[in-house]
Amino acid sequence: MKKIYYNAKVYLEREKFAEGFAVENGRFIKVGANEEVLIMEEEGDETVDCAGKTIIPGFNDSHMHLLGMGEYLCKPALGEARSIDQMVEMCRKYIEEHPEETRGGLHACGWNQDLFEDEKRIPDRHDLDRISTEIPVYLERICGHVCSGNTKLIETMGLDENSPQFEGGDFLIGEDGYPNGIFTENACNPPKDYFPPDDEDTVIRYLETAVEHAVSFGITSVQSNDIGTIVMDWRRYFKILRDYYAGGRGKLRYRQQNCMLTLDDLEEYIETEYRHRDELYPEASLITLGPLKIYMDGSLGARTAILREPYRDAPEAKGTPWADRETIQKFCDRAAEAGMQVVVHAIGDGAIEEMIDAYANTYKDGDEPKNPLRHQLIHCQITDRKLLERIAENNILVSYQPCFLDYDMTVVERLCGKEISATSYAFRTMDELLPGYVSYGTDAPVEDCDPFANIYYAMTRKNAAGTDVFYPEECVDIYTAVDAYTINSAFAEFCEDSKGRIKEGYLADFAVLDTDIFSVPPEIIKTSRALETVVGGKTVYRHDE
Repeated sequence: MKKIYYNAKVYLEREKFAEGFAVENGRFIKVGANEEVLIMEEEGDETVDCAGKTIIPGFNDSHMHLLGMGEYLCKPALGEARSIDQMVEMCRKYIEEHPEETRGGLHACGWNQDLFEDEKRIPDRHDLDRISTEIPVYLERICGHVCSGNTKLIETMGLDENSPQFEGGDFLIGEDGYPNGIFTENACNPPKDYFPPDDEDTVIRYLETAVEHAVSFGITSVQSNDIGTIVMDWRRYFKILRDYYAGGRGKLRYRQQNCMLTLDDLEEYIETEYRHRDELYPEASLITLGPLKIYMDGSLGARTAILREPYRDAPEAKGTPWADRETIQKFCDRAAEAGMQVVVHAIGDGAIEEMIDAYANTYKDGDEPKNPLRHQLIHCQITDRKLLERIAENNILVSYQPCFLDYDMTVVERLCGKEISATSYAFRTMDELLPGYVSYGTDAPVEDCDPFANIYYAMTRKNAAGTDVFYPEECVDIYTAVDAYTINSAFAEFCEDSKGRIKEGYLADFAVLDTDIFSVPPEIIKTSRALETVVGGKTVYRHDE
């Protein structure tokens, strides 16, 4: 049985639209004018009069943390805290209302000291002791590269001023000579081992909460890094995910970006899950294995992104590497040997430069084009023209998060200087240098996974209030933004021949919108929403009017 949508404005590609399409067995079988699709109607088929509504391919978030988004939505909303006092009160209330869940401790994320209205400082153990002295409390900054723990957590970990530091990260020592509860970079992961692991029901609750949120925005695919960031026990989580999708409960397409934190873990992963991916993840499944995800540096807000020049407000700092250059190269080489794509978190220009070198070292003589495994830079924020040209020369993909501008525009010149800021977050230039290789994501829950807001930031480079603009020459138009979120994101996962367009033979993943985003100002796009979200021809979300 077919389903025929007609009387619509169907986006095909730049400045090209159709009026309708027919869907059968999860794919588009005809796209064209009303009469071309309606003539296909047979007895038992369903027709949908779209009343002029705009339809686009489903959004594909090219980098996020789906499970983290769900946890964020289910835990205290620390992103809304505008003071340490408010954050403390949120957590105390949550513990009071969820005594069983927090019996073994409270772990939550989302605070940002730069948004505090009084003291713009990182919370320490003394602040978190006001939440509880009886259970461990561990609160991650929104970037995940700086975290704060209470005294109970420090005691549970057995840390003191003489404890050895973690490789690639630190726990800071206070003026009293005792750990002050602030953890940075690789030191942010070990504290998580001191909290009871979420049971399978809780993991599924986080997952389903995030999925319901995502599909309400017209998102039909996510490229999500949960293993090695949100969950550490990758063997257990792989099975939970596979079983969940095998049971037919998955609503959107989920491509995994997986962190392996040691070379031994990477080797075991390659020889188990990755080597048997075809049988573990059948072609028809909505869930697939994707690239190895690694970190090169931290974040600007934490002063841990690697810059080639010192931070302007902290001359002693140039960032914190996740691992040394030799280790990073070993990760890239082993992945390439296994035929595995690599995507890397690289924010500072120093980190980006090192990753271009590491990727280029994996290319084989005769590779044409370069970078056949489609290695990618995630974030790629601080750049100059020569760095952008090197990325293009090496055919390296870029996943941008335009929504970062809302906050970053307030700090980047102060941290990095005006000269390099003018060539950073280079959405337009990068797309012109390497068309089709730039995709958009949100890094949710660092930002909400709202694609309409993300498009607004890409098109305007303004803050949310619309009062400030950041180097507007890098603005893109609506077609560039939509393509970055659809066909280019599909290219990033080797799926450009099967999804990302409304095209005959392609997967019927699409969203019916409440706004014609191709004919209204970006300020209107920012508040747009999906009326219906369809994955493989199946409606997974419908707006209740």
